[in-house]
Amino acid sequence: MSDAAYNPPDTPLTVLHSDHAIIVVDKPAGLLSVPGKGEELADCLIARIQKVHPEALLVHRLDRDTSGVMVFALTRHAQRELSAQFEARRTKKAYRARLWGYLEPKEGRVDLPLIVDWPNRPRQHVDPVNGKPAQTDWKVLGHEGDGTTRVRLFPLTGRSHQLRVHMKETGHPILGDLLYADGAARDFPRLMLHAESLRFNHPETGRGMTFAAPCPFR
Repeated sequence: MSDAAYNPPDTPLTVLHSDHAIIVVDKPAGLLSVPGKGEELADCLIARIQKVHPEALLVHRLDRDTSGVMVFALTRHAQRELSAQFEARRTKKAYRARLWGYLEPKEGRVDLPLIVDWPNRPRQHVDPVNGKPAQTDWKVLGHEGDGTTRVRLFPLTGRSHQLRVHMKETGHPILGDLLYADGAARDFPRLMLHAESLRFNHPETGRGMTFAAPCPFR
């Protein structure tokens, strides 16, 4: 979460797919995936889904200020199967982001271990000794005239705040990141990070499925 007051968007639920085992949705930026501590943080994506599907179960999360594709299970079996795929890194995730400055070269990998920064929670930081392995691939999509870069990011691991910390460590933080960006890089209407696509095997049929949500920013 950022240091901004919680004011979740009052927008209709965007369902990308649903069947007897799963529901896939496009999470809006500014909405928690799960409830936080306190009644003021009760409104969240899973609570909104459970109003329609009371049986919905959590599989993974996106940061509050990140938008994009999320899958929820509708049975315990589906939850176990999907959770195992995420844990074993059998899912494929792609994100869109805008970064401060001109990131070069055109593609590359960040390989820096991460761990929670306990005195400054929920911030994470790089720790070569105690951090858990974390890798992110990037591909530059274009450079903008305002001195920013459009990229597609491919997390190979799923650490908390991984993309945000890794981009900060390149010297090109994600625009609008109130936790990890400084100065003018913070001065944007939202965190410019979107979970563009997610691929996994259906927990019942085993069939590979890919779901995508259009990026809400350029």
